[in-house]
Amino acid sequence: MIYLVTYITFIAILYYIVGPKKIWDRILMYKDGKYWTDYNLIEFAAWMAKAIIIVPGLIFGIEIWYFHFFTLLTSSLLIWASMRKALPTLIVFNTIWIVISLTIIIRNLIQIF
Repeated sequence: MIYLVTYITFIAILYYIVGPKKIWDRILMYKDGKYWTDYNLIEFAAWMAKAIIIVPGLIFGIEIWYFHFFTLLTSSLLIWASMRKALPTLIVFNTIWIVISLTIIIRNLIQIF
């Protein structure tokens, strides 16, 4: 219960500082068909792929290692998308994520074989 209260409190304060209307307007962009360009679709898929790995690991202590094949693909595609959006932080972050994914994939494949 303490976690839920902490999450809600933190996010409520953050959204209040940034501006709830600004955040809501950005979230509503998902409903606009023009938003779903090739690079925004890749970016969405990549963040969801990372969430599939991070959330079970943090909350339940479960590593779903084979999802790293998907994050390897989406992180690689995000580097391409970074060229379209001119976001160097995405290049660096996704290069790091590629190294993480490859490390976990190799570690698990070595155990299997």
